[in-house]
Amino acid sequence: MGAGKTSVGRALADLLQWEFVDLDDRIVARAGRSIADIFHQEGEPAFRRLESEELATLLAETETSRIVALGGGAFAQSANRELLRRHQVVFLDAPADDLFRRCSISEIARPLRQDRNQFRQLYEARRSAYMEAGTRVDTQDKTVAQVAAEVAARLELEG
Repeated sequence: MGAGKTSVGRALADLLQWEFVDLDDRIVARAGRSIADIFHQEGEPAFRRLESEELATLLAETETSRIVALGGGAFAQSANRELLRRHQVVFLDAPADDLFRRCSISEIARPLRQDRNQFRQLYEARRSAYMEAGTRVDTQDKTVAQVAAEVAARLELEG
């Protein structure tokens, strides 16, 4: 949460002139309600099932050049990591306190963002899974454009 997955994903897609897809947006469209509502009404396990199903559907679609932003917990699920093994995955990283601060100023409803201590624990619990991503990019003190350019360069991507 707060790493800039959607912002950087959009900027990177614009830079490369590729399609941008936000997995959370697809889940909301499929469910017909917000992620916060899904969490509140059915709980996190139901949301994770929807997330995995929608990721599998997305990856099974015709291959096009696109950037996909995953929710913060998507890559933490082993089944999702397995689905993504054949794809380039980037972990946008920053210190937990910076990520918490970014979430605090965002208007996005984040069901799993409670207090600073809980946020740090969640980040630490997920970090080992995140480190399985093929590429790690530190976002601390960088603009969205700088991070997008770094991702493109590190992955040797061209539009």
